[in-house]
Amino acid sequence: MLRATFARGRITFLRRAVAEQAAYEGLSGRRLEDFVLAVNEVTTNAVLHGGGQGRLRLWSGEGRLWCEVTDQGPGLPPGWMGEARPPAGLEFRGRGLWLTRMLCDHITIVSGPAGTSVTFAAALD
Repeated sequence: MLRATFARGRITFLRRAVAEQAAYEGLSGRRLEDFVLAVNEVTTNAVLHGGGQGRLRLWSGEGRLWCEVTDQGPGLPPGWMGEARPPAGLEFRGRGLWLTRMLCDHITIVSGPAGTSVTFAAALD
C-alpha cells in the first residue's frame, strides 16, 4: 500500500513512487504505463482544479491495483459530462478523466463542493 499527499512540484516524484509500487504489485508493460499515465492525469487535475493539492492511496485487492485520488477543491463544474466519449474541440486540456476512463478497467468519480474523489483500477497481470 502507498499513501501520499502531493502538491505542485511533487507529481513527478509521486508518479515514480506509483510506478515502482505498481510494478511490485504485478503490473507490467503497457498496463503499467497506462496506469501511471492515469495517475498522472488525475493528480494533475487535483493540483490544477482541486485546490492545489491532494491525497493518493494505492492498494491491491480483488485481482486489481486500485488508486484513489482526493482533493478539497470546489468539485466538478455544473454540466460536467461523465460520458465515455472524448471532450469536444481541439484543445488538449480537459481530457484527463476521459483518458483515465479509457486506460483503466474501473473508475468512480464522486464530486461535490467539498472536493472530488476519483477511484480507478487496473487488472493485475
